Amino acid sequence: MRKFLAAFLLLFITIKVQAQTWEIGGAIGAAGYIGDLNVNNPVKPSGGFAGLFVKGNFNRYLGVKLSYSFAQISGADSTSSSQQFRDRNLSFKTPLNELSLMGEFNFMSYIPDAGKNKYTPYIYLGAGVTSYAPRAVLDDKVVGLRPLRTEGQSNPYATTTIVIPFGAGFKYNFSGKWTVAADLGYRYTTTDYLDDVSGLYADPSRLSSATAVKLADRSGEKTHVYIGAPGTQRGDFKPRDYYMFVGFTLSYTFVTSACYY
Repeated sequence: MRKFLAAFLLLFITIKVQAQTWEIGGAIGAAGYIGDLNVNNPVKPSGGFAGLFVKGNFNRYLGVKLSYSFAQISGADSTSSSQQFRDRNLSFKTPLNELSLMGEFNFMSYIPDAGKNKYTPYIYLGAGVTSYAPRAVLDDKVVGLRPLRTEGQSNPYATTTIVIPFGAGFKYNFSGKWTVAADLGYRYTTTDYLDDVSGLYADPSRLSSATAVKLADRSGEKTHVYIGAPGTQRGDFKPRDYYMFVGFTLSYTFVTSACYY
C-alpha cells in the first residue's frame, strides 16, 4: 500500500510540473452504498460526504484532480422492502477515507473567465485508496465488526481497498474564476466487506466470542427464531461492493494570461 501511495504522489507531482492552470475547491453531498444490504438501488443515499481537491488543468478540455473525501455509509435490513432481508436483520455503518487521483474531460472548451463557454458537461475516471471500518450497534454499544470475523474468516479482512472512481457531471462558471458543479460518481472497490457481509453463515463454534456469535446472525433478536444455519447464504455472493457520491463542488481557478489565447 505504501508503494501505491508513493507512486500516486509521484504521478501527481509530475502532473503539477506540466499543468497550465491550477484549481482548488471543496465538495459536499450525499454518499450511498451498493452491496449485500442494498442490492437493487444504485442511487440510494445512506450518509454524507465532504472533500477537498486540487486540480491541474492541461488545457481547456483535460485536467487531473487529486482529491481527499471523508464519507459515511450505512445499511440496515430492517428498512428493506424485502421480507427476506428483514428476516436476516443485519446492519452496519462505516466511515470512508478516500484519496484519489482522477482524470477529467470537459466536452466543451472551458476555462473560467477566459473562454466563451460558461458551462460544460464532463466525465472522469481514476484510481484511489479508501480505508473503511464497518461497525454495528449491539446492546446500545458500537462494536467494530472486522476483528470479530463474523463469517468465520481465518484472518480479518483488509482495512483499505483500492477503488476506481468514475462518473459524470455538469459545471458552470457563475462568477469570475469561480465554478460550481454537480456530479454523480461511483467507486468500484476490491472488497466485498464494506458491510461485513459476503458469503455464508459461520458455525458458531468457530467464532471468536459471544459478541461475534450475536452479530453473525441477528435474525432472531426479536422473534427468537434464528435462520442463519451454518453454511447457508448470508450475503449475495457478488465479489465486490460499491459506493457512490452525489453532490456539488465549488472551486476557484488560477487563470494565467496564456489561457486567454
